[in-house]
Amino acid sequence: MNQNQTGKQGSLRPSKTAGWKQSTAVRWVLMFMFVLLFYFSLAPHLVPETYDIEEGAVSEKDIKAPFQIKDEKATRQAEEDAADKVDDIYSIVALRNDTLVDQIFVRIEQLNLDDQVTVQNKIDIYRNEIPGRYSEYIDSFVKLNKGKGTYNDTLLEEMAMIAKEQQYTIPEETFYKMPNLSAESLTEMRNVARDIVRKLTGEQLREAETARTQVAELVNASSLTSRTSREIVQELARFAIMPNKFLDKEATDEAKVQAKQNTPPVVIKEGELIVKSGQTITPDLYKLLVDSSLLQDKKNYWPQLGLLILSIMFIVVLYAYLHQSGSINGVKPKYNNSSLLMLWLIFLINIITIQIISLTQTDTAPYAGYLAPAALGTMLITLLLDMHLAIISSILFAIMGSIILNTGQHQIFDFQYGFVIIVVSFAAIFSIHRASQRSTILKAGIMVSLFGSLSVITLLLLTEQLERVSFIYSVAFAFASGLVTAVLVIGLMPFFEITFGILSALKLVELSNPNHPLLRKLLTETPGTYHHSVMVGNLSEAAAEAIGADGLLCRVGSFYHDIGKTKRPNYFIENQSNIENPHDTIDPKLSKSIIVAHARDGVEMLKGHNIPKPIRDIAEQHHGTTSLKFFYYKAVKQAEEQGLELTFTEDDFRYPGPKAQSKEAAVVGIADCVEAAVRSLRNPTVEQVEAMIHKIIKSRLDDNQYNECDLTLKELDKIAQSLKESVIGIFHSRIEYPDDVKTKERLA
Repeated sequence: MNQNQTGKQGSLRPSKTAGWKQSTAVRWVLMFMFVLLFYFSLAPHLVPETYDIEEGAVSEKDIKAPFQIKDEKATRQAEEDAADKVDDIYSIVALRNDTLVDQIFVRIEQLNLDDQVTVQNKIDIYRNEIPGRYSEYIDSFVKLNKGKGTYNDTLLEEMAMIAKEQQYTIPEETFYKMPNLSAESLTEMRNVARDIVRKLTGEQLREAETARTQVAELVNASSLTSRTSREIVQELARFAIMPNKFLDKEATDEAKVQAKQNTPPVVIKEGELIVKSGQTITPDLYKLLVDSSLLQDKKNYWPQLGLLILSIMFIVVLYAYLHQSGSINGVKPKYNNSSLLMLWLIFLINIITIQIISLTQTDTAPYAGYLAPAALGTMLITLLLDMHLAIISSILFAIMGSIILNTGQHQIFDFQYGFVIIVVSFAAIFSIHRASQRSTILKAGIMVSLFGSLSVITLLLLTEQLERVSFIYSVAFAFASGLVTAVLVIGLMPFFEITFGILSALKLVELSNPNHPLLRKLLTETPGTYHHSVMVGNLSEAAAEAIGADGLLCRVGSFYHDIGKTKRPNYFIENQSNIENPHDTIDPKLSKSIIVAHARDGVEMLKGHNIPKPIRDIAEQHHGTTSLKFFYYKAVKQAEEQGLELTFTEDDFRYPGPKAQSKEAAVVGIADCVEAAVRSLRNPTVEQVEAMIHKIIKSRLDDNQYNECDLTLKELDKIAQSLKESVIGIFHSRIEYPDDVKTKERLA
């Protein structure tokens, strides 16, 4: 009872269960063990292996890439090769050479019309001025276009340099012929020269000389008839022709940069050899190992930190659930440190089985991962601990399985496996959480097989992985996984039940079989006690379920709670059919010793048949330290009749205990007393039954029998109500209802 609920009950119960199972220090050690389990089980898949090797040394083992690694040197070489393959880019510069032709002919025409200038002066002017117009035209073009974006500055500089290098030199005699040209001749010559220049510079020219060789032919084919005119036009046209296709260094450099950027990096794929055994570690190889954090002295600790945080997050999820459910604080007996240790072992076994299956996976056969019995842990937790804890654990199993079974090169999780694990885990939970026989495990395994196969088929259809062999193997492995899971669960259940003293529902149902040697002994040697035990089982199961306790444990515990009576069956009233009561002829103290011994004798018999401790506890604790008042008062009466002074007290006529340590033991004790009391009534009424139940509970409450279990007053009320309803249902034919009593009174 809780202190604030017991009223006059006194102090809290002593912590008899204190020890390692309730120790806070042990609890934190177990939490740390969970973190270590998560960390070291996932480390091989998330943290790359490191090597102790020096530059210039010979490697003693093959070193494989733990993940895809970029080869920086090879990548740079590939980029340089790609850049070298880029051809030079040439751009066209539209110089409009016909404009230069116009300028020259305009100048000649102006100067020829000037009579104040002598012929010799005109010749000198032509000789000095016309050659300079070539460079002036180019410079003015550069100045006009620079910075406008039509041509880049580098191209303009390249154009100016190349064009000036290819400038044509006009023969000296040509200048002597120019002063004698008339305005009409100049007009015709300008038109012809301009047309020829336009035609020849309309094509791409890297070398001006190529086009200049064609000028003479075009001039001869023109409309000019004067030989002098043709000669002058020919020289001036050659002079005006410039190259128009130039190396664009800026565009070429940009193309090379683009080629480098478009070059895919050279990578060493996951699992490929970086260093062969016996190979010397060159500087390049050493740098590659350093950059990949594969050397112990150059180790990158970020993955370890990330994995540690992930492991802590996993245990926080478990701790939060256990704390929220009250199990961490030991409120529920089966969720103490022993249960945490069992949970740790289940996680260990489940992870080991997944790890073993992961070793069979290859790049060509990743579907072998579907064979992993990932629902093994979920089924064990559901059967041995709690369904809701199994749901939380299945999520963690799915995350870890998606890491361990991952065969991808660019991802941490492969949620195809995670999805399958979630599906089969939930199928297992809902198939087995109400299991009552071992065959249920096999049925649950078949459900895991069916849902696992269905989930795999769904994934294969969604991802269009319909290659026949792969499809068949994937589905077959998923189906086989469920059967393997069932076999492993059936094999491991006895280990956990024996090692941790776990009373699973399956074990309880097995123990309730009437063919069990002890129950057959009870039935054949003490049929009255057997019938009493069965009735107590019916009453206690309903009462326990009314307060949320383990009803099945109460029922099975009731079957065995009086097994000790088989040693001296005739000394118990339910077995005294057609015989005298032996207690009438023996000393009350001896009667007391015989009666209280049945609890101790029962525990010894249960131990001899390896009956689990929770059932032994019920047999030992169901009477608590209650008093055998009948024999006490009988002893007092005999002493008074003989005129003897009392040398004993009521405490000498009490059961040795201990008091009930669990709700189940307390409920069985109440039901045991109520069943015996109701059976002793000849024609009980509903009011008598109700009053009797409350009297029994109050008597034990006043006697401090519930100080060492966590029953509350509210729960005791629920127990009383449940017992009343069950008694009325079981003894229906014997109980008189108010209307029946009134009828009998009227008849009387």
